[in-house]
Amino acid sequence: KQWYQRRVAITAGILSNVNDGQAVDELELSLLQATEGSKKKDTDVSTTALSKVYQLTGFSDPIYAEAYINVNQYDIVLDVLVVNQTPDTLQNLTLELATLGDLKLVDKPSPITLAGNDFCNTKAQVKVASTETGIIFGNIVYDVSGVSGDKSCVVLNDIHIDIMDYIVPATCTDTEFRKMWAEFEWENKVSVQSNINDMNQYLDHILKCTNMRCLTPKQALEGDCGFLAANLYAKSVFGEDALANISIEKMSDSGALSGHIRIRAKSQGMALSLGDKITHSQKKEAGA
Repeated sequence: KQWYQRRVAITAGILSNVNDGQAVDELELSLLQATEGSKKKDTDVSTTALSKVYQLTGFSDPIYAEAYINVNQYDIVLDVLVVNQTPDTLQNLTLELATLGDLKLVDKPSPITLAGNDFCNTKAQVKVASTETGIIFGNIVYDVSGVSGDKSCVVLNDIHIDIMDYIVPATCTDTEFRKMWAEFEWENKVSVQSNINDMNQYLDHILKCTNMRCLTPKQALEGDCGFLAANLYAKSVFGEDALANISIEKMSDSGALSGHIRIRAKSQGMALSLGDKITHSQKKEAGA
């Protein structure tokens, strides 16, 4: 009876779907999608949840592990999937983590017992204190049931925390910018190395990869004079200020861009982290 009701509902749905006076055979369309697969648009992985998944071990390791990083203001929650790829029961399996930088491990995962070819999820919480680049590393230790001896150990891949989760565009006056520029003692100078030949396009690229806001009016950036100078500003959720000045010119012979980006901040970690982000973005863009 239930099967009959579902069949009637499907048939009614097919017959009721009319487009421009012609019935659409949804059953045939569904069968076509099932056999050939539905066509999906290409999705940028960096903008999806998959960009927050980090593979911690290899597929050939006795334990496979991967972590989903959930950033919530000052806290980072690691949801770690642990898969026992052996037929043995693993006892006292412990996820041992440590941090480098302004990170503090709050909750340590408890030891677990994992049956052969079984899996489980375990969580760890990390507190973030600043935008300095942080690294989470560690290993998984366990005992094999029925086997005596030392604990077995699988070393995990490092997790580098993205500082862009804590930096937001901000605005300030020209007077405030000049005052902070004179006061901040840490400066990081990054050379421009890019395949982008348009100066305004390169500026947009830097704004996107650093989450900074351009303080220079658009009217001052218009025209084609062969060079461009702009001031950028951003603020972290911890109240840290970050300043940047872009000075680039277009080479008359090759058409390539030349110049540098100067980053100033109150803390060394902020200046170095933003500089590393720009350098990594330029390498990634050059390899694309």
